[in-house]
Amino acid sequence: METQLTIQEVAKRTGLSIDTLRYYERIGLIEPVGRAQSGHRRYTQHDLDWIDLLIGLRNTGMPRAQMVRIAQLRRQGFAATLTQRRLLYEQYQHTLQQHMQQLEQHVTTVQHKIAHLKEFEAQQEAASDPADTGIQSETSVSRGELETRKP
Repeated sequence: METQLTIQEVAKRTGLSIDTLRYYERIGLIEPVGRAQSGHRRYTQHDLDWIDLLIGLRNTGMPRAQMVRIAQLRRQGFAATLTQRRLLYEQYQHTLQQHMQQLEQHVTTVQHKIAHLKEFEAQQEAASDPADTGIQSETSVSRGELETRKP
């Protein structure tokens, strides 16, 4: 007989709240969970494996609607929806890659800003009177930097 866990045990193992587990079931992210004779939910290892996948997808930032669509397709049958699910994952992979490129651009902008500020710090340390060094304010330099660095 397969081990069955209560909702409290699943919440503790997954880090999801009891309310979140119920919500996920209500919106179709989790298949209807089996029940004990008392009516209390009983989760199987299969349920836990699926919840772990959902947590992983959520951690990537996948929109809930897209996760629900994948869950709906999964319930329609593994083989019957294999290509559709793969295409959804590929589409999301493309979205993540675009987001990573944007983040890399942001990191580069911040790196340039740090380097620029370090130059100013070095100039200030070298000069006895910082007012005589011709140092511009951070704001005026930042605007100019950002305008020239935009893709």
